[in-house]
Amino acid sequence: MTDGKQQLAIWGRANSVNVQKVLWCLAELDLAHQRIDAGMQFGKNDQPDYLAMNPNGRVPTLVDGDYVLWESNSVMRYLCMAYGERSPIYPQSPQARAAVDRWLDWTLSTLQPVDRPVFWALVRTPPEKRDMVQIQKDADAEAVVWRVVETRLASRRFIEGDQFTIADIALGTFARRWFGVEGVTKPKLSNLERWFGELAGRPGFVRFVAPPMS
Repeated sequence: MTDGKQQLAIWGRANSVNVQKVLWCLAELDLAHQRIDAGMQFGKNDQPDYLAMNPNGRVPTLVDGDYVLWESNSVMRYLCMAYGERSPIYPQSPQARAAVDRWLDWTLSTLQPVDRPVFWALVRTPPEKRDMVQIQKDADAEAVVWRVVETRLASRRFIEGDQFTIADIALGTFARRWFGVEGVTKPKLSNLERWFGELAGRPGFVRFVAPPMS
C-alpha cells in the first residue's frame, strides 16, 4: 500500500448508513483506514474542530492527509478516482460512469427520504411510541420506490449490468435496512431479494453493513 492509503481517516459512527457506504467502498478497494467515532451518542460533530472540517456537522467526513471531504457519495467517488483507478466499481467510460452516478443521486433524492421514517420508527423509536398505522403507510410508500429497483434488476445481475459498482453499495446499504426492519407488511420483490443475497456475501458488506441495526 502507498503512504497515501495509510493516511485515510473516516469520522463517523459505525451504525450510520452513510458511513457504512464509505467503509464498504474502502473494503472493496482494499484500502487501510482509521475510523473515528462521531455523531449521535459519540458527539464531536457539533464541536468547532469538526465543524471546521464539515460545516454540516454530519457524518461521514474523510480526511486524507491534508485533504478533507464530506458527503458519502462524493467520498466514494473520490476514493475510486484517487486509489481505485483500475477498479471496475467506478467505470472509466463517461456513459458507464454517469449511469452509476445517477443511482447515487437517486439514492439521495428518492430512496433515502422514504427510508428514513420507516427505519427511525422501527429501529430508533421505542415500541410504545410507535404509530404503527403511520409506519405501515410509510413502508408502503417506500415499497413503491423499491419497485423501481426491482424492475431494473429483472434483466441485470447488478444495478448497472454484470459488474458490481458503487451504485450497488449505495443502494445495498439501504436495502439492508429495508429487509432488516420488522413489524410492517412488505411486498415480495424477488429480483431485489436475489440481488441483495449476492451483495450480502461480499466481505465489505459482512463486516460493515450486516451487523445488527441500531
